[in-house]
Order: sequence, then structure tokens, then C-alpha cells
Amino acid sequence: MMKTNEFIRKSTLFCSALALIGAAAAVNAPAAQAQGNTPALVITHAPLPDSLKAKIYNTPRQVREITAKEISGDAYRNLSGTMIGREVLDLRNNLSTLQGRIEGLASGLTTQQQNGERLSAQYYANIATINTQLQSGTTPGNPRLVKALGEAQSDLQALNENVSQMNNLAVQISEAASETSYLLDSARSAYSLSGAVEEDHVKLAELEDNINNTMVVIERLLNTVSDSISRTTAYLSTERNNIRTLALAVTNGDLYGRSLSNRPFATAVAYTGSVDNFSNDSGAPAMQQNTAVQPAALPAGGRPLAKIKFDRADVEYEQALYIAVNEALERYPSARFDLVAVHPSQGNAAEVAIESTRARRNAERVLRTLTQMGVPTESIDLAYDQSDSARTNEVHLYIK
Repeated sequence: MMKTNEFIRKSTLFCSALALIGAAAAVNAPAAQAQGNTPALVITHAPLPDSLKAKIYNTPRQVREITAKEISGDAYRNLSGTMIGREVLDLRNNLSTLQGRIEGLASGLTTQQQNGERLSAQYYANIATINTQLQSGTTPGNPRLVKALGEAQSDLQALNENVSQMNNLAVQISEAASETSYLLDSARSAYSLSGAVEEDHVKLAELEDNINNTMVVIERLLNTVSDSISRTTAYLSTERNNIRTLALAVTNGDLYGRSLSNRPFATAVAYTGSVDNFSNDSGAPAMQQNTAVQPAALPAGGRPLAKIKFDRADVEYEQALYIAVNEALERYPSARFDLVAVHPSQGNAAEVAIESTRARRNAERVLRTLTQMGVPTESIDLAYDQSDSARTNEVHLYIK
């Protein structure tokens, strides 16, 4: 107990001494500063200055709150004028100019097609007039038909010029297709360029779709103009041949190249063969029911290639005759034919004369059919004969 009291007493004396020393230092501090002597240690109860607190106690601290509108609204998306954005604008302007050209080319193609239709209608109107008059009968070198023929030839020439203009359109459309392909490649390559924002890629996607749609239109135009050129060229080639034949018909005044004043049997001679040797009773092919002409094989000995019986007014022989002649020409391309008008020999002189005239008219009808089928008239020789076995007038066709 005594030791404890002694310790307390000594501690109290020590603290009192320290307090006296501090007071003396505080009293003498201004004097020491005035003399230029800075104390090594200053003990004070004054608070720290605010400037020192800001430097010492600056972390951690609360940052500013960021809202969703700041990263997805106008404040984020108002950025404009990027390099990719300017590239998109240039491509869009070029595409707009190209689409204007394509619209003009499409209008030009429509105009050329309408001109072609008009010229074709005029051409066929003149051809129909000529053919109708030739079929009805006309004079050689009829001035009306010559005029119509000249107009038809002018229409063909105009159609030929129309094809030339379509060829020019095809070249221009092909150039537009090449330019469109270049724009499409440029738009696709712009995706990989650095410095773009999201909106630039959205605009690039829209531009790419517009270019693809333009390419579809151009391909459609190319197909249309190509088909028109091919069709019109083939049509012109055919009609040039037809109009040459028609010009000869107008000159001669006959649709089949012969004048109306020249009757086919005017210079015909009697047939040197014997039609009775090939009657139905002597081995000729029998006629089938409802068949007017009997196609025959091509054996030697003068057997008829076809035999047409005109026992009624509406004999339909064209298809069977075509088959027989086509088969003969396939086997013998340089073959010639004898077309023989056969009439019955029974009856008095007047009846025989009437049947002979009917047989020759029917033979002329068959001759016209053959020329329409494309058999040259120079390959057909005409003749006439009478038959004891014939019951009605007939027309026989022989190959030689």
C-alpha cells in the first residue's frame, strides 16, 4: 500500500514538471521564432487545416451517378461526321445517280418494244393484204400490191434498226451492272474499316440491300432485252426469206410463183406410164377407212407414192401427203415427182371431159399444197391420164 502511494506521488510530480516545461515552451515560442529559431517539436491541440485534410483524406470517395439515358440516348448517339459515315453518304449518292440512269434505260427499252410491236403490226397488215389479194387472184405486178410490198420491206428495215437500238441499250445496261457490282463491293468492304459507330453499320446494311435490289432490276432488264433481241433477230431472218418469195409472187401475180394466165396443165403431156397397173385390183395398197390418201413405200417400178381419191368435196389429204413426201425426201433428198391427174375412162365423151377437168383442178390443188409444204415447183412434173379401173377422179404422186 505504501509502495502504491509512493508511485502515485512520483507520477503526479512528473506530470506537473512536464506541464511546467510545456508552459514555459509556449511562453518562449514567440520569442524563439522572433529570433529565427524553429522548435523541433510543437505539441498543440489545434485542429488540422482544411487544405491539409483535403490532401490527406481524399480516398475513397463517391463518384457521380451515371444514368442509362447518358449511354443510350441522344447524348451518346449525337456523334456524327465519322469517316465511314461520309463513305456511306458518297455511296448513297452514287447509287441514286445510277438508279436514275437505270430508270431511263427501262423507259427506253419499253419504247423500243412498243415500236417493235407497232412495226410488226404494220408489216403483217401489208403481208395479209398481199396474200389475200394473191389468193383471190390478181394481175402480175399489181401496183397496189407493189406499194404494200414496199411498205412491208420498209417495216422490216425499221425493225432491223430497232434491233440495233436494243443492242445499244444492252451495252448500257451491262455498264450499269458493272457499276452496281462495284458499289456493292465498296459497301461490303466498308464494314471492315476502323472508326465507325453503330449507326454507320446500320446505314451500310440498308445501303447494301438497296444495291442488291437495284442489281435484281438490272438483271431483269438484261434478260428482257436479250430475249427481245434474240426473238426479233430470228423473226427478221425468217421474214426476209418470206418477203423474197412474196415479191416473186407479186411480180408473177400468183401466190405460188405462177401467173393466173398460166394454167398448170396448159402444157402438160400425157403420162407415159400406166396407172391401171397399180390399181387396187393389181396390188396397190388398199385405202384405209376415212383416209383419202394412201402413203406408199418407195419400191422401184413406178408404184405411186400417194394416191388421192376425190370422191367427195371435203377430202382431207394434207397430213397423209406430208408424211409420204417427207419420208421420200428423207431417203432421197434430190428426188423429183410426177403429179398425175387421173380420170375415169367410162362414159360418153362429155362425161369423160368433165371428169378430166375435175381431175386437173384437183391436181392443181395438190400442187399448191405441195408448194406450201416447201417442195420446189421445179421438182414437180405435171401429167394426166385416164384409167379404166378408176370410179372417180384421182391424183397420183410418183417419185422418180
